[in-house]
Amino acid sequence: MRRNRRALTWALALACLMGAVIALADIDTPLRLVLTPLFLLVVPGAAVVGLLRDRDPLAALSVGAAASLVINVLLAEAMLLFDAWTPRAGVATIAVLSGFLYFLRTLHRGDTGLRTEQGAKAR
Repeated sequence: MRRNRRALTWALALACLMGAVIALADIDTPLRLVLTPLFLLVVPGAAVVGLLRDRDPLAALSVGAAASLVINVLLAEAMLLFDAWTPRAGVATIAVLSGFLYFLRTLHRGDTGLRTEQGAKAR
């Protein structure tokens, strides 16, 4: 079961990476309509869920999905307000922001690989 989850995670990460590359390189392909929105919706949510990895999984997924939508809407509004609307800039901004959130997770939690459940004492 864990092996299937890891394979699904890697497949989703590869699809998101391909969506970002397609958008940034301005490649005209039918896959762009699927992979770029997948990147824009999954990557910020995954970064936020990474910050909440020791919480209830359903709550973390809910907060991650809501944060992903909020980040994308605020970015779109800011780009329209400043008359700077380009898909490439939006994808690049989401990538940088998500990378920053990942850096915060690594900095704050320390990437030791030790995972404890909420309420459990670490050894």
